[in-house]
Amino acid sequence: MNNIPELKVGIVAVSRDCFPESLSVNRRKALVEAYRAKYDGGNIYESPVCIVESEIHMVQALEDVKKAGCNALVVYLGNFGPEISETLLAKHFDGPVMFIAAAEESGDSLTQGRGDAYCGMLNASYNLKLRNIKAYIPEYPVGTAEECADMIEEFLPIARTLAGLSQLKIISFGPRPLNFLACNAPIKQLYNLGVEIEENSELDLFEAYNKHAGDPRIPDVVTDMEKELGEGNQKPEILPKLAQYELTLLDWVEAHKGYRKYVAIAGKCWPAFQTQFGFVPCYVNSRLTGMGIPVSCEVDIYGALSEFIGTCISMDAVTLLDINNTVPADMYDGDIKGKYEYTHQDTFMGFHCGNTCSRKLSSCSMKYQMIMARALPEEVTQGTLEGDIAPGDITFFRLQSTADNFLRAYVAQGEVLPVATRSFGSIGVFAIPEMGRFYRHVLIEKNFPHHGAVAFGHYGKALFEVFKYLGVEEIGFNQPKGMLYKTENPFG
Repeated sequence: MNNIPELKVGIVAVSRDCFPESLSVNRRKALVEAYRAKYDGGNIYESPVCIVESEIHMVQALEDVKKAGCNALVVYLGNFGPEISETLLAKHFDGPVMFIAAAEESGDSLTQGRGDAYCGMLNASYNLKLRNIKAYIPEYPVGTAEECADMIEEFLPIARTLAGLSQLKIISFGPRPLNFLACNAPIKQLYNLGVEIEENSELDLFEAYNKHAGDPRIPDVVTDMEKELGEGNQKPEILPKLAQYELTLLDWVEAHKGYRKYVAIAGKCWPAFQTQFGFVPCYVNSRLTGMGIPVSCEVDIYGALSEFIGTCISMDAVTLLDINNTVPADMYDGDIKGKYEYTHQDTFMGFHCGNTCSRKLSSCSMKYQMIMARALPEEVTQGTLEGDIAPGDITFFRLQSTADNFLRAYVAQGEVLPVATRSFGSIGVFAIPEMGRFYRHVLIEKNFPHHGAVAFGHYGKALFEVFKYLGVEEIGFNQPKGMLYKTENPFG
């Protein structure tokens, strides 16, 4: 994954001048030791310059973590803490910041050894709000050295995502296809999130593609594709064109990302793409996503944004799927009922033409795109990657701007079942607890499009915290039985 931040987290301890500084010094040392004993520890930096008690100390600590190359910060209240200096530290640090605090160690040290950080965290949170400073505060932010070490570890994917978004550019090609208003959304919220966007015509892309004809790198890319596809290479004649297109996109990214470090792509794939390029881009999209450069289908800009968020959190390939169709009753009865604790309405099929990374498929083959081939010659619809999605834990999620420029998100954890789909495309049988209610009262009620991002693992906690940090006011989730949605009829 070469398209997401590498984190270096600075740990700065703070102390109120009327409390023993040694409390913060010793507790910081214990925290760092606990983290390094439990986790790798190579991505954290213990700032030795000073314990922050004043604004002057704050400047010194800030310069130190910047010099050390830190792009995320943990402000650690070893005791009550100086509410002004510690919040100014967060204000002037250019990156995500977490506040945590030390619990008391022993009933035998509650005189000179009492730190009152539990109280100090309240003042820190008040001052952060007073100054309009964003900071991440864990669900329960006070703990022992070992517990605070766990908080830092949970902060890493959140910090990595926030750092990535601050340096992200989304590159799009073409307007959405006709009859595709579902993925239409204002781009104003991208700028509010600190994300840049470069919108291009698909004609610009076509020109760049034609200029790559005969590129000497094409044979090497073809060889790599052949190795990846193996026996699934059922359309070998189209590989040179796909390789040419892949090089076009990669070169465009390098030439156009400008001052930004990270890129996601919202690409065009129909209706004129096939007839003009002579193939469909699905397999290439899957390969770039596997490299850590998410590519959304159908110029879904917020889909690309969601995929990038999932990539940063999971440090793995993600995919974008249609929340597509129901599982037929006979299939549910034969393959799911009695074997898994899911109702029929908990299940559905997630599908897209062929954009899912081959690593996330049980097996794969590169074929033609069946839906498009119903209206076009088959030879111009080649290039889609088909296969059942590998079973395992997943998180379905999306960040979306509504038509009236309001940010909404949803997160739902579930799994892909080991059930043969008997269908085509990149597809899987998904199960999410209480999916039927979630589908009606979040996805439909809140006007989400049919595209959802999929991370391969359970990452709901980190995603929820990222969305909170970004200021998303409505975050939907699959509420359990007995917890009614606002629009849910209590009479059933």
